[in-house]
Amino acid sequence: MNANIIEELNTVILDRKTEKLEGSYTCYLFEKGLDKILKKCGEECAELIIAAKNGDKRELCLEACDLLYHMLVLLAERGVPLTDIFAELAERAEKQKNLKTSHAVDKNS
Repeated sequence: MNANIIEELNTVILDRKTEKLEGSYTCYLFEKGLDKILKKCGEECAELIIAAKNGDKRELCLEACDLLYHMLVLLAERGVPLTDIFAELAERAEKQKNLKTSHAVDKNS
């Protein structure tokens, strides 16, 4: 597996938004609307927190996947493309790189 799996999952989610597939949980979420999607995001976030507190790495991984999936559904529902998220992350990474460079200056000078 690699990072492209997120893009692949996002593609499936976007497909389910436009092409209804009987029995699809993703289609069910879109049909129920924003409130249902937000509720699921909240539930998964709480479950992630509990898994982290309990120290079970496997459970933490599973809950992180659940939250990520529901977050992708939320982004699709609100029309935020994954490319916007990647661009923002890249911008933040660049800022962090610049911040590290500025902190590397000799403080004795």
